[in-house]
Amino acid sequence: MSTARFHPIIREWFDRRFAQPTAAQAQGWAAVGQGRHTLIAAPTGSGKTLAAFLTCIDRLVRQGLDGELPDTTQVVYVSPLKALSNDIQKNLTRPLAEIAGGILDWPEIRIGVRTGDTSAAERQKMAKHPPHILITTPESLYILLTSASGRRGLKGVNTLILDEIHAVADDKRGSHLSLSVERLCALAEQPVVRIGLSATQRPIEEIARLLVGNDAIGADGQPDCAIVDTGHARELDLALQLPEQELGPVASHELWAETLDAVAGLAQQHETTLVFVNTRKLVERVSYQLSARLGEEAVAAHHGSLSRATRLDAE
Repeated sequence: MSTARFHPIIREWFDRRFAQPTAAQAQGWAAVGQGRHTLIAAPTGSGKTLAAFLTCIDRLVRQGLDGELPDTTQVVYVSPLKALSNDIQKNLTRPLAEIAGGILDWPEIRIGVRTGDTSAAERQKMAKHPPHILITTPESLYILLTSASGRRGLKGVNTLILDEIHAVADDKRGSHLSLSVERLCALAEQPVVRIGLSATQRPIEEIARLLVGNDAIGADGQPDCAIVDTGHARELDLALQLPEQELGPVASHELWAETLDAVAGLAQQHETTLVFVNTRKLVERVSYQLSARLGEEAVAAHHGSLSRATRLDAE
């Protein structure tokens, strides 16, 4: 499917920014455009997020240009990763600004983030003026559904996007989220289209069941859900690099120095480098040592004990 179904303003922006839709986008737009629950399985970097959001943006833009954009939340995006929320907000704000361009009567499409980091002032602001697109976590969605102001703001929801759905599929967090999803859909004043996104989904039919719930299981026992599966594999450049010194039960200062020098060398060869370690204490230690090699502005530590401002800056 091409971008022909979208408003000319959005179509012109997409065609200017991208050569063509990816397979996940083309197939996803076709299913979501028909109002079907849709599960999209595609590799990282395949445009899954835009596949889920662009139809929603198109609907909001059309309502706004017609002067019929209600002051209520229409789209809820849920991610189990709190750190992803602010990144998603930026990735939505930028396209909306580019699409708006110099259009004088461009509607105000609000995007809000509600997580454990959201301040009381921001929460009150969202209660008075709900964002049209709400970005949240499973836990914060549950809290919203238990408050009177939160429930008022969610009655107009027509689209629910569950990102990284595989991450909650096999634990109590997923069970808890599924209850919140059913409460949200029961609260909404119109049917809610559910969209699931993930690069890793096995068995995919079971993930589809989690997405749509028991009420959308057909007579044949299969979930009433469009499954867009463009594969999971992507091209990787993978290497295993070991220190030249012999490994022992405890790393010596020399071995640490060699390892950190190697990491610093890799960082200098790439635009972005992620370094994973086992503990928060080790995060601070490695960050300090790499800063001595690369410069303080080039390295940022990130873990749950840091302040909200520090984490947001790192993200």
